[in-house]
Amino acid sequence: MAREIALLTNPTSGKGRGTRTTAIVLPRLKEAGFHVHNLVGHDADEARDLARRSVADGVESLVVVGGDGMVHLAVQELAGSETALGIIPAGTGNDVARYLDIPRSDPQLAADVVVGSRTRRIDLARSGAQYYATVLASGFDSLVNERANAMRWPRGPRRYDLATYLELARLKPRHYTITLDGERFETDAVLVAVGNTASYGGGMRVCPDADPTDGLLDVVIERPMSRLTMMRIKPSLYEGTHVNHPLVDQYRARTVTIAAEGITTYADGERALPLPVTVEAVPGALTLVG
Repeated sequence: MAREIALLTNPTSGKGRGTRTTAIVLPRLKEAGFHVHNLVGHDADEARDLARRSVADGVESLVVVGGDGMVHLAVQELAGSETALGIIPAGTGNDVARYLDIPRSDPQLAADVVVGSRTRRIDLARSGAQYYATVLASGFDSLVNERANAMRWPRGPRRYDLATYLELARLKPRHYTITLDGERFETDAVLVAVGNTASYGGGMRVCPDADPTDGLLDVVIERPMSRLTMMRIKPSLYEGTHVNHPLVDQYRARTVTIAAEGITTYADGERALPLPVTVEAVPGALTLVG
């Protein structure tokens, strides 16, 4: 019997790249002998319902065509299940695909990863009832997301660039109460990130030492700094060397609680919960293809 998988596409991902990508990979998956349920989620609710039904139907894997938003949506249904997650990158950030070294510019090569069927189990992070795979942002970075999402112009990455400069003009430290595995402390900071994997935002390695197989979360705190210092540090985020700056602290814990006023968190680039939140590592919660 043919092995059954579900291919779930976000048609709006990457300005229509999702639909074009599916047209490329679907024949490759069928040629490899898979029985493919070709599914399209036109909005988040429909896509999540399709993911839920795929798990209930017992497909071998759910392969999403899209970006980290689609991965985030799928993870909510796949966490703790036997259904594996496959990824055909078609978004802008693609940070989970980046962690897996899945080709991000060649759909055929990404489909070959699915065909190879090699799987691994990784941890997830859970905040409330919501799981995430990459990083939870709860400071300057989440404020930039909030502002960008409220803007109608410009479109694309330039919107985030503009939102960054506008938030930078308002930069001020917030007072945080942070608890790591029961140890509580208070600090002023401009950014607090909780990573299951290393990067967010299309390759910014904010938690460069995060390992999603160690049962722990990495916490990176940027203490109060000037606008100029923050601008100087930003390029080093892509290398992960910002953690060497004397105003940046790193911690590791199984459970992290963060409290501060006026901050809404973002997880996998998606709007999540307002602070305070408690995040816990969930070891081995997700099976990944790749």
